Amino acid sequence: MTDATTSRTDRPRILLYVQHLLGIGHQKRAATLTRALEAAGFAVTYVSGGFPVRGLDTGPADVVQLPPARAVDKFFKVLVGPDGQVIDDAWRARRRDHLVAIVERLQPVAVITELFPFGRRQLASEIVPMVEAARALPRPALIVSSVRDILVEPPKEERRREMLSRARHYYDLVMVHGDPALVPFERTFPLMAEVSDLVRYTGYVVDRARETAPPPGGSAQDGRDEVLVSAGGGAVSEALFRAAIAARALTSPALARRRWRLLVGWNLADPVLDDLSRVAAEADATGFVVERARPDFVAMLGRAALSISQAGYNTLLEVIENRVPAVVVPYAGGLETEQGLRAGLVAERGLVEVVDEETLTAEGLAAAADRALAAERDWPRLDMDGAAASARLLHDRLAARG
Repeated sequence: MTDATTSRTDRPRILLYVQHLLGIGHQKRAATLTRALEAAGFAVTYVSGGFPVRGLDTGPADVVQLPPARAVDKFFKVLVGPDGQVIDDAWRARRRDHLVAIVERLQPVAVITELFPFGRRQLASEIVPMVEAARALPRPALIVSSVRDILVEPPKEERRREMLSRARHYYDLVMVHGDPALVPFERTFPLMAEVSDLVRYTGYVVDRARETAPPPGGSAQDGRDEVLVSAGGGAVSEALFRAAIAARALTSPALARRRWRLLVGWNLADPVLDDLSRVAAEADATGFVVERARPDFVAMLGRAALSISQAGYNTLLEVIENRVPAVVVPYAGGLETEQGLRAGLVAERGLVEVVDEETLTAEGLAAAADRALAAERDWPRLDMDGAAASARLLHDRLAARG
């Protein structure tokens, strides 16, 4: 293993490609993995194709921001650029050529694609040429997929076959960031047996940055004994925050007397944030804090009395890691299935209370919050060392190549 103190110019170079289209969970998980790779002695070039995420901590990695793209809605079929115009073939060709040029310039020992080939099919026109360029280097790069344990289930068998074909043809390793004791990969990828020789479980990639400093104006005691209401980037979270504001007065005194802190993601528009602040102040000016999402969220979560959130990979695993009573409202818009399945499996173990997004009310959320606070839990021993384990796995694979 390379000494982490070695000059970054002398370290083995990894190119990590990540594209988020709506929520920021993919970026957050990739950033956590990037910090672990840097700590393990790699030099990472973090290539992002999504819109910049405020407060994203990639450590000392070199960050390359591609011309960004995002989905226009929850169905992810139409992508637009910074000007709001639908991306065209010329735009795609420019990004493809940019990625190929990065590979040829950096000569990485490994290329990691976050989610692809198990998702991001819309961007295969740039990812496949990038991977092909990496395989064609004088010293071919190790091609690695970094994928969470649960996929959004593709609607057609042919799509699964396409994923399988690309994995077999292009990839040397598929790192599944999960623990089969909770969710085996085949639960949402039934063709797992046909690619099992490539797959290695790493454990969950969990942000353990409990010592992150609060932002200016914040306190290291923020979150203590509070109810934290969060939703990641917040693009589809307005209903959750409004229900939480109304729910506080309906909960038992054990919760109704606590401060409720709403951490509103940066993807929710400023006018909505302002209106949430107004409504909360009218309900109880001292009982709520409404502010933007903070980089010290994990630290605050570790001090909280209760978490109310959606059910993305990062937040749900951070809840389990910190053993915090929790209510989750899985996002289920468009073709989304991942959050609902994850929440259901965790709820089966008695670890969280689940509220259906389609039937979300203040009354239902309040009742779930009271149940979550009162429940006794037998917290599981899941593998949460996925970031460091991924770095060790890559070191071993590269060493085996000689």
